[in-house]
Amino acid sequence: MAMMSRDTELEWGTLSLNKKGEELCGDSVRVVQKKAGEATLVLADGLGSGVQANILSTLTAEMLSKMVEGGLEVREAVDALIRTLPVAKNRGNVAYSTFTIAKIKPDWSFTIYNYDNPEPLYLHQGKETPLFYDELEVGGKTIYRARGKLAPEDVIILVSDGAIYAGVGETLNFGWTRKEMGEYMSALYDPSISAKNLATLLVDHCRVLYNNRPGDDTSALVLKRRKRVNVNLLVGPATNPDDDQKMMSLFFSKEGKHVVSGGTSAKVCARYLGEKIETSLDYVAPNIPPISRIEGVDLVTEGVITLNALVDLAKDYLEKNERYFDWSYQQDGASLLAKILFEEASDISFFVGCAVNPAHQDPRLGITISTKLQLVEALTECLKKMGKHIRVAYF
Repeated sequence: MAMMSRDTELEWGTLSLNKKGEELCGDSVRVVQKKAGEATLVLADGLGSGVQANILSTLTAEMLSKMVEGGLEVREAVDALIRTLPVAKNRGNVAYSTFTIAKIKPDWSFTIYNYDNPEPLYLHQGKETPLFYDELEVGGKTIYRARGKLAPEDVIILVSDGAIYAGVGETLNFGWTRKEMGEYMSALYDPSISAKNLATLLVDHCRVLYNNRPGDDTSALVLKRRKRVNVNLLVGPATNPDDDQKMMSLFFSKEGKHVVSGGTSAKVCARYLGEKIETSLDYVAPNIPPISRIEGVDLVTEGVITLNALVDLAKDYLEKNERYFDWSYQQDGASLLAKILFEEASDISFFVGCAVNPAHQDPRLGITISTKLQLVEALTECLKKMGKHIRVAYF
């Protein structure tokens, strides 16, 4: 998910871990992006767990995001919410929901408002950098506010309190401290890791500390100012062979990486470039055909089978992202494509040839031109949900 400018964009990603035995998460995330280039992100943590906590956090996040979307200043929205939210008198007058708000402006300045959630992490040049907070009295409650400006590759990490309590009664006596969390994320940080995958690394470590039995809902919402990177993906030759030259010319004229999917596409590319195709018979993954190599092309993969596997990875990425720990290091075609499209790319141009592949005409294979087009459509929809900026041209 992203807010865009010319050279950089705000990318965000989130992941949650439900308390053991609960089907619903007590934490909620909402994001509001305005056409003027502003973005407001909210992480709310409802009191308790399960259905009650889910309702309370959802109500909090929805109210805050809707008020901001309606033009209310963040402080006014917080004031209205604080006055509206009840307190649990039987639990020492604590609020029914805590929250953190991060507001990013077009000039990349940011303001964080934090109400009883753990202090957010701010990574500058890959290292945790302290933020300085002042106190605001809003509706009789103390809100902590910090300001700063995001430089390229800077990261802000918002977490619910399940993160700092990770491991209590399981692998640690007193939980994972805020200081240890900062050191861990600083050690893992790399500019190539997406916001979603940074959230995944943090939440998964909490799961390990909880020994797979989370004692509380645990969420991370990661914001990252990342550089925009263009990737071009060619899928299939043109319907009319006379258009192959035009298609190749447009494809290779675009800046950024060039990725080719499909054996016939690879042959057309090799012929256009005047290069040979170096094929491999090594199955790195048993269910994914080997990749090939062409001088002048960044990655060459097989077509339909690899794209089908890639769509499965994309769907998982948008949900629990459990397969990240496989494709992030594996070298098969689908994994390599996932690394390029999910992490490296911000802008993706699809060049889709609609020619019928003679190799797919055997009805026993169950593969048709519509199969390929459906895979491209499914993939582009997933990539849009990730916040990628997609262009598709058909030939």
